[in-house]
Amino acid sequence: MLTQKDIFQTIDMIDKRHLDIRTITMGISLRDCAHPDMKASCDKIYDKITKRAENLVAVGEQIEREFGIPIVNKRISVTPISMVAEASDTDTYVPFAETLDRAAKTCGVNFIGGFSALVQKGCTKGDRILIESIPEAMARTERVCASVNVGSTRAGINMNAVALMGRIIKDTAKITEDNDGLGCAKLVVFCNAVEDNPFMAGAFHGVGEPECVLNVGVSGPGVVYHALKNVKGRPFDEVAETIKRTAFQITRMGQIVGNEASKRLGVPFGIVDLSLAPTPAVGDSVARILEEMGLETCGIHGTTAALALLNDAVKKGGVMASNHVGGLSGAFIPVSEDEGMIAAAESGVLTLNKLEAMTCVCSVGLDMIAVPGDTSAETISAIIADEAAIGMVNSKTTAVRIIPAPGKTVGDRVEMGGLLGSAPVMPAYNQSSADFIARGGRIPAPLQSLKN
Repeated sequence: MLTQKDIFQTIDMIDKRHLDIRTITMGISLRDCAHPDMKASCDKIYDKITKRAENLVAVGEQIEREFGIPIVNKRISVTPISMVAEASDTDTYVPFAETLDRAAKTCGVNFIGGFSALVQKGCTKGDRILIESIPEAMARTERVCASVNVGSTRAGINMNAVALMGRIIKDTAKITEDNDGLGCAKLVVFCNAVEDNPFMAGAFHGVGEPECVLNVGVSGPGVVYHALKNVKGRPFDEVAETIKRTAFQITRMGQIVGNEASKRLGVPFGIVDLSLAPTPAVGDSVARILEEMGLETCGIHGTTAALALLNDAVKKGGVMASNHVGGLSGAFIPVSEDEGMIAAAESGVLTLNKLEAMTCVCSVGLDMIAVPGDTSAETISAIIADEAAIGMVNSKTTAVRIIPAPGKTVGDRVEMGGLLGSAPVMPAYNQSSADFIARGGRIPAPLQSLKN
């Protein structure tokens, strides 16, 4: 039972510590919208989304007013479009992306995810058409997010897809160069993608999911940061315990909101994603949490260990507060979306190499990274391959959301606005990985994949 002290603590977290529900995301199956005629399929997709999600924003706003809990984003995820559109006789899936965008605007959500393909073992015709459609789709839509899964612990890494995605990212940056390559901020490349992720840009409604479901993503880096001020200089055991207790409170709020939204929308409640998702706002930074543990600057020696503790404690505390935990559930380190990460990157302390090391112990990967516009497609593919290898070998989800900023170089900034923030352009190696990427084929799955 909630005590008066618990209620006052939660109010203080909301008012002063940036506590919020980062997103309620409705997952919608579009498997019954496949049709040989593209227009008929698009019409079915639009009708189903707008019918299923017509009250999503209104219900979210009702709960905000009644509970006094901010719900920052209301979003939709759908079945990977490559699976739905493959039945249609067409050589481009851009009209499907435009249909998703139109449906998102009608429903009033800020993002819709699922312009996606799962190609960890190989591409079907539909997968390839979708991937080739990504640059134009990202340029012609505002709210559509794309994702491609190129590897898994069970399948290994599809290096042909990795090579292709390097070029697609470069093409997406070029076609959206008037907006600093903004299209790349809506595109993520995964290893071990999960089916119930409520966060963008990687959300899609997996084939193992029900017809419709509601997933919740919580937040609260600012709450954890201020809680750690009470254990300054204390042993790490106490630090971990403090984070666990704080994560429990944050997640419990997500569970309550998810249950209420599910009931009002008449949609099954899926999962709470425990991820600590930062914003560019001061006081809402994962980097500042790590620094509060005793690091002068995020990125110096000790950062990976501090992040490992944070990630583990968040999971242990959160899992006791929710019936169903899922999604990614950890600590995000998106550079452009975290003011502490931005500061550390601009100082030169936080580098791509250190970020890669940090992704071994956190969710999700190299996220919202800007590199010079002349970075080659092969170098981007090699970055993706490295990150996919970390995910494959460690049986965890990893991802790359990278922006080769057109016309910009190290020291410049990429401005994306809102929750996407601004990213300092970070250096990447100039030496070539082209021969490595040109080999193609598949990197075999590791031995730990043989678990049956």
